Amino acid sequence: MTVRIAMLAPVAWRTPPRHYGPWERVTSLLTEGLVARGVDVTLFATLDSVTGAILEGVCPHGYTEDPSMDGRVWEALHVSRALALSGGFDLVHNHLDWMPLAFSAHSRAPMVTTIHGFSGPGILPAYTRGRSAFVAISDADRSPDLDYVATVHHGVDLTELPAGPGGDALVAFGRIHPDKGTAEAIDIARAAGRRLVICGIVQDERYFREQVEPHVDGDRVVYLGSVGPERRAEVLGAAAALLHPIAFPEPFGLSVVEAMACGTPVVAYRLGSMAEVVDDGVTGYLASDVPSAVAALAGALALDRAAVRARAEQRFGVDRMVTQYLQVYEKVLAGTR
Repeated sequence: MTVRIAMLAPVAWRTPPRHYGPWERVTSLLTEGLVARGVDVTLFATLDSVTGAILEGVCPHGYTEDPSMDGRVWEALHVSRALALSGGFDLVHNHLDWMPLAFSAHSRAPMVTTIHGFSGPGILPAYTRGRSAFVAISDADRSPDLDYVATVHHGVDLTELPAGPGGDALVAFGRIHPDKGTAEAIDIARAAGRRLVICGIVQDERYFREQVEPHVDGDRVVYLGSVGPERRAEVLGAAAALLHPIAFPEPFGLSVVEAMACGTPVVAYRLGSMAEVVDDGVTGYLASDVPSAVAALAGALALDRAAVRARAEQRFGVDRMVTQYLQVYEKVLAGTR
């Protein structure tokens, strides 16, 4: 496909992120996948980003890594730079939530926005008034107030996530926050008589201090902090199962797919996209509370890890994601959305 793409990444973290940063990770995977297919891509991201595309931007590094930086200011400067140069592209692909939509009338190229998850209903006016084609990351995350050109599930780099041997311990992988159910994962592991390894940034300090940290003993419950790409496959592949007892409508759940790519089955609460991402009885099981999760865990541990990996390869490879986005670009540029 002969097209010039301006890929607008978030600037909370580097693209790709050193550890946490799911939006940046997906943006990077898509960018590098497009470049590998010969597409002309300019990545607007932090200036320390690593890419095979042309790198553009104004933000020196991720603002979450530097307390002196005001994130809203740097996001505005970042968006302004991309839109100022938008006349040199055929299409702007926005991964930066609502702010580019607020100024989309100033874009001199059509815009596609991947909605990585709504932070709240208050941002909807930017979406309903923005001039953009919208892509959902799951059917479950579609808003009835918006029209979508497609749903494109995230893809993962399967070469970075080889099948692992499994083990005895369970793993909870994600930000430490009530939404992600870290404390419930501890309860599930304890009731199942299994060790638990927790990985993720602490997003809610009080929740961590009061409901998670008191249980971390370095033996039955281990906290590894935020685990970067070089250890992700090792930790996920060595787990008996991933616990994902969420308390919110998860838009996608990248760690769920990463675990499955390593052959590790998943036990997740049936909220948001989980019924869409987890193939019940094949890659894991869905539950609704601690007792049902403990019961589901027995079935998950009996699943064939090779079959879990095979289904992840079939459904969530990065090549499939790149192909689907190329189809989205074609529709938008042809005016058929």
